[in-house]
Amino acid sequence: MLLFLVVLLAALAFEYINGFHDTANAIATVVSTKVLTPRQAILLATVANLIGAFLGEAVAKTIGQGQVDTHVVTMMTILAALVGAILWNLLTWWIGLPSSSSHALIGGLCGAALATSGGNWSVLIWDRLTVKGADGLWPKVIKPMILSPFFGFVIGFLLMAIITACVLNWRPRTVNGVFGKLQVVSAAWMGLSHGTNDAQKTMGIIALALFTGTTSGAFDHLPAWLGFLHTPEFKIGAWVKIVCALTMASGTAAGGWRIIRTMGHKMVRLQPVHGFAAETTAGAIIFTASHFGIPLSTTHVISTSIMGVGAMKRFSAVKWGLVHRIVWAWVLTIPITGLLGYVLAQVFLLLGVGK
Repeated sequence: MLLFLVVLLAALAFEYINGFHDTANAIATVVSTKVLTPRQAILLATVANLIGAFLGEAVAKTIGQGQVDTHVVTMMTILAALVGAILWNLLTWWIGLPSSSSHALIGGLCGAALATSGGNWSVLIWDRLTVKGADGLWPKVIKPMILSPFFGFVIGFLLMAIITACVLNWRPRTVNGVFGKLQVVSAAWMGLSHGTNDAQKTMGIIALALFTGTTSGAFDHLPAWLGFLHTPEFKIGAWVKIVCALTMASGTAAGGWRIIRTMGHKMVRLQPVHGFAAETTAGAIIFTASHFGIPLSTTHVISTSIMGVGAMKRFSAVKWGLVHRIVWAWVLTIPITGLLGYVLAQVFLLLGVGK
């Protein structure tokens, strides 16, 4: 029971960090265009993330059941995965790089599961067909990791091209006025979409911990009033949704100014019309992915949407040197967190954690 409480605290710490780490995803553009003040933008993102967290649970089930064989997962496995993801998130936040919290968690879980199973690679679910469709790392993680940035860039570019053609004869003041108002809506849409995807990832991890504790007998001697912890089947309880939603909202409210500066100011100079196009594009892609249970990197999508919009404005408007650094953070996230999860799990095994 004590180890479960430690895992629960680590999961909520990850959710909180995810909130302030990924706040920039929803509000960087609306702050950089000066449509909203930082305080107003954070309030908007906090409320939108909170609402979005309650919409569905498909992503949570993918995280909890669709990446590794749940039969080899122990509380120690989950703890190692969470600590590895937290360490990577804090490092990338400190240096101001918008990396993916989703991929950090998935990488940590895969690495920790490998260590727990004694290096048995078959515990990783690469690709499988279920009654609800394709599942596993390839269809739900790797392929979306490749395709979502592509779609973000292309759709952002095309939407910006369409908007540019429509407002070609408008006065600049009119364009800024109209899209300044519309960008408040698009920022709320982006925040809502972010909540539907990112908050559910920790829900899935907590549900996995509850399932693990129940099947291993760790909760057998708990008092009757703690019966709600018993989860003989993988499911997302209402209390899990509430706790995760509030924790992410709290993290969002704390801000994430280092990454906001990178996303909103250093990558490309934006005006309200560009911010609207980028947020609308990213929000639509993320919301669609959430519907199909794909734990998408919201960071990848909004970043490439901003790049696409900026490239439409002028190809040289995008600071490609900075983009190069960001892409490397994306590429390295799963391998590094996988290694961290593996090493941490091995250390925990040596220390006898959970025994």
